[in-house]
Amino acid sequence: MRYQSTRDASLKLTSAEAIARGLSIDGGLFVPESFPKLTEDMITSLVSKPYKDRAARILELFLDDFSAEALDQYAGEAYSQPGYDHPAIAPLYKLDAETAFLELWHGPTSAFKDMALQIMPRLLTASLRKTNESREACILVATSGDTGKAALEGFCDVPGTRIMVFYPQDGVSDVQKLQMTSQSGSNVNVVAVNGNFDDAQTGVKAIFSDESLRTELDEKGFFLSSANSINWGRLVPQIAYYVSAYCDLLADGTIKYGDEINFCVPTGNFGNILAGYYAKKMGLPIKKLICASNRNDVLTDFISTGVYDKNRPFFTTSSPSMDILVSSNLERLLFELAEKDGAFVSACMSGLTQNGRYEVPENVIAEIADKFAGGRCSEDDTDKTIKELFGKYKYLIDTHTAVAYKVLGDYRTETGDKTPAVVVSTASPFKFCDSVLQALGQSVTSGGVELIGALENLTGCPAPAPLSALHDKSPRFLDTVPVDGMKQAVREFLK
Repeated sequence: MRYQSTRDASLKLTSAEAIARGLSIDGGLFVPESFPKLTEDMITSLVSKPYKDRAARILELFLDDFSAEALDQYAGEAYSQPGYDHPAIAPLYKLDAETAFLELWHGPTSAFKDMALQIMPRLLTASLRKTNESREACILVATSGDTGKAALEGFCDVPGTRIMVFYPQDGVSDVQKLQMTSQSGSNVNVVAVNGNFDDAQTGVKAIFSDESLRTELDEKGFFLSSANSINWGRLVPQIAYYVSAYCDLLADGTIKYGDEINFCVPTGNFGNILAGYYAKKMGLPIKKLICASNRNDVLTDFISTGVYDKNRPFFTTSSPSMDILVSSNLERLLFELAEKDGAFVSACMSGLTQNGRYEVPENVIAEIADKFAGGRCSEDDTDKTIKELFGKYKYLIDTHTAVAYKVLGDYRTETGDKTPAVVVSTASPFKFCDSVLQALGQSVTSGGVELIGALENLTGCPAPAPLSALHDKSPRFLDTVPVDGMKQAVREFLK
């Protein structure tokens, strides 16, 4: 299988080359030339398998320059206890006959990013060997909270790599901030950016596209790569948990093979829901992918109108991982729906850079409407959803999951669609203790890790062990830079 750039389909790379590079030299994202098909025999054969085997088989379909034995090894190492606190790794919590929650937060950093970032360092280091890369990889990450810690944990002390994470100074929760700034490891660095996530993400993209900086770092024996979902090695493992959820519904008798299901996904950068689209494109029986937005509803507007317009107020919300106005992975969707027209995608991305907006034609809008639905959730409704779900079911969810559950309910009311649905639950509620406590009616005067115990005491739910351990952690990294200081921060780190 070959991989091509979303902006120039003439570029053809192996999967190892695409993972090693991360981002195409033309600024595009790597996508497979074609998508393998999931057959009934393949899916049903995975029903009785553990998550690690399900993941390895999905990866094998895309990464054909890796041996099956190697992928089995990587998946076995990445998806095992005690790294995960649940034997199913990505368990389904059945709320009722029509709704389940896909819990993707049982890994070492208590967020769904672990599902990709526990295996990605293994894929990247193997890719570097396959491509005879002798330079040291510097992994640059812009994070809205969860990706940063998951990437730091995954790449901590991995030979041949260094990792540098940029996060918005006031755009993550206190728990997320301490998770990142207290990270151990000799090859890691964490820097706050004066700005929001879009500023940090734009700054990282500018570093990647700076040819003089690339030359400078090359002379020092470094090259840049990414652990954000712009890297195919980060995105492809996420396809596996959509397949896994379908297998679990088959296993418990909720559905029979061929029955369609819906997924409702809280997303800001579009990577999480894009993995679901790829699973659907491969033949997984998905009826609708429901895109759930908070007040930063640029994606929901795009799905309903075909106009992507970031020229709008930016809101800091209680679901910060979705506080994003520039959704990088949407470029990959445009490429597929526009029949792999790189010139069209380039024009859209230029419009976004120059004018902050672009518009797609009617045929693309129709394709989007056929596969996706969208909805938004206010801050008040986020709080109400957390309170109502815990009050009725004693099921505790985080703010992002609450956005998705509310949007799913609205979608069902508006459409009458009673198809069984899976809510993609992206983080432990203990990562956002202040917001969850307030939603449950508690007065909160601080946002520190001491609230972890307060939420445990109120709900009777145990916090994940990695979050409880934060009580004994102190920040290692305290630097803050302006957006235009990010390149110099990279230089300092790689002295």
